[in-house]
Amino acid sequence: MDEKWLAGVDIGGTTIKMAFVNQLGDLILSWEIDTDKRELGRHIPSDIARSLDQKLNQLNQTKRKLIGIGIGAPGPVNVEDGSIEVAVNLGWSNFPLQDLLQQKTSLPVVVENDANLAAIGEMWIGAGSGAENLICVTLGTGVGGGIIVNGEIVHGVNGAGGEIGHITSLPQNGTLCNCGKTGCLETVASATGIVRLAVAELAASDEPSKLRDYYKIHQTITSKLVFDLANEGDETVKRVIQQVAYHLGLALANLANGLNPQKIVIGGGVSKAGDSLLVPLKEQFRKFAFPRVAQGAELVIATLGNHAGVIGGAWLANERRMNL
Repeated sequence: MDEKWLAGVDIGGTTIKMAFVNQLGDLILSWEIDTDKRELGRHIPSDIARSLDQKLNQLNQTKRKLIGIGIGAPGPVNVEDGSIEVAVNLGWSNFPLQDLLQQKTSLPVVVENDANLAAIGEMWIGAGSGAENLICVTLGTGVGGGIIVNGEIVHGVNGAGGEIGHITSLPQNGTLCNCGKTGCLETVASATGIVRLAVAELAASDEPSKLRDYYKIHQTITSKLVFDLANEGDETVKRVIQQVAYHLGLALANLANGLNPQKIVIGGGVSKAGDSLLVPLKEQFRKFAFPRVAQGAELVIATLGNHAGVIGGAWLANERRMNL
């Protein structure tokens, strides 16, 4: 029997990741196109449809090869009609993404929040494989998250479930977050938050440090540099990472105490720090988690990288077909 494919799409502010995936989760082909944000992002559905057609033609395939499309976008999603309620970086407000893409492709389309898609991808064939109860947190420019209970994404009453990055981590004297609150986890555990903590740590003392030497020359630092220097025993850097591990460990422990997950998957660019982050994070998590919850939860680094969203989209498209 002719193998059918699923299309996974992950819309970002700079690029749109796309892929063809088979029903076992194997990646057939992946590619990216630029995100065209002109005219409030109205060209994006047409760009996606055109690109899918072009890749099918290159592979000598027709749309009959595809079962459907699973697509992720930033911001809250109306799960009833697949519209994006607001995506500031794309210019969208109550944008009917599902309807528009179905019209332009003549294929079934299911829409989900991008962080939720990453969680689904990791659950299917990634670091969360085999776990139907998991928390996935993505540490990048911001902090995203997806929560899965009994194999189902937690959306909440109005689509804002899984906003892990906006757990209040610093109740007093916290930094203003893009969401309008102060002291969100995102302000200390994201790449930008880590840089801010590092600069503050340098300003708080005159302690000799390789981080300080680099900053004096370049007047800038990155979260990657912070974790690289951790492996060289830089004491200033160690204090920065302890702060990150403390706030992230506390937030994840509190979540886990309510959910009792089997796995907690750490993804996003910051997760590339590996054990430099994971070892102190596990220590802080165990400190704050209820003992039986800590016993049941395994903290792991995500394995799918940039493919997590498109693979999650493919899984979602297949589930929609199975449930019709």
